[in-house]
Amino acid sequence: MLIGLVRHGKTDWNAKGIIQGQTDIPLNEEGIAQAQALASRLSNEERIWDAVISSDLQRARRTAAIIAERLGIPVLEPDIRLRERYFGEIEGTTEQERLERWGADWREQSVGMESDAEVRARGTEAITDLMKREEARNILVVSHGSFIAQMLKELCADLEDSRLGNLSYSILERQGDAWQPLLHNCTRHLDEIKV
Repeated sequence: MLIGLVRHGKTDWNAKGIIQGQTDIPLNEEGIAQAQALASRLSNEERIWDAVISSDLQRARRTAAIIAERLGIPVLEPDIRLRERYFGEIEGTTEQERLERWGADWREQSVGMESDAEVRARGTEAITDLMKREEARNILVVSHGSFIAQMLKELCADLEDSRLGNLSYSILERQGDAWQPLLHNCTRHLDEIKV
């Protein structure tokens, strides 16, 4: 089984450096173009994806829909467990605002943010359920940057931790009881975008 992990396209909040978390922000024009670029890339590669699933947040759902339409594959029911990390009080803030309010160690402050362990637990549960439900199919999962980063750490412990840009594309293959990365954080499909 293959699982693809795709970060949603850019939003206006991404462009402004505002943490979205579970705030439901739509794709902007560039984000739509990014989703179309990955869809185009995948339509020109060997077909490996049988279906697409996303979180229930609109930026992920729209990205998934654009890809699925181009590939002619079904979109599965969105899964709330694939949502971005809940960032608590810092949702809707810029880096400068976080520094002014909580200081340089804002990540360690008690701001109601969902922990790494909580993100990994719900993500692992979602992936395990997906494997049981769709065991004979390869599924493309459209989700969010912090969520995907945590899942990559959980599923592929030896993988280098790197910032995941909008529309980054990774592929994991199930080999025995473990996941092996076949592609990690690839964005070459974005090279041609002019917005």
